[in-house]
Amino acid sequence: MKKQAFLRGLLGFPLGVTIGYIITIIISLISTDGNYTPCVPELIDQMGNEIKAVILQAVLSGLLGSAFAASSVIWEMDSWSITKQSGIYFLITALVMLPVAYFANWMEHTLAGFITYFGIFCGIFIVVWLAQYLLWKNKIKGLNDRMKKQ
Repeated sequence: MKKQAFLRGLLGFPLGVTIGYIITIIISLISTDGNYTPCVPELIDQMGNEIKAVILQAVLSGLLGSAFAASSVIWEMDSWSITKQSGIYFLITALVMLPVAYFANWMEHTLAGFITYFGIFCGIFIVVWLAQYLLWKNKIKGLNDRMKKQ
């Protein structure tokens, strides 16, 4: 299991960087007038220049991808309940996501900013969890129905 988590974490790093890059393109398309914005201005100010900010954001996005990918082995722990799997996966991803968001300046550095970002994270987590749960529930029902017919 540890080896599987490590390998997934390695593969998750470039995936995290790629997803982070795609998000910056989408945000630039939506919120600018045709200019590409690789990261938030606060991060550029904090780092001193744009290239340092982009490098930090890429590394943080990669770490985030690694954490999500590595912790996905939790879903294969058949001896754990879905509640335990969900709770531990949520805890791990939140403990990585929140510091990354803080250091990348994706959230305001205030209590209100933290609470808002955490709320958004929770909302997205719940939506994705429910979508996956319903998808797998439907697949299992289909398999059971086919087995009954045989």
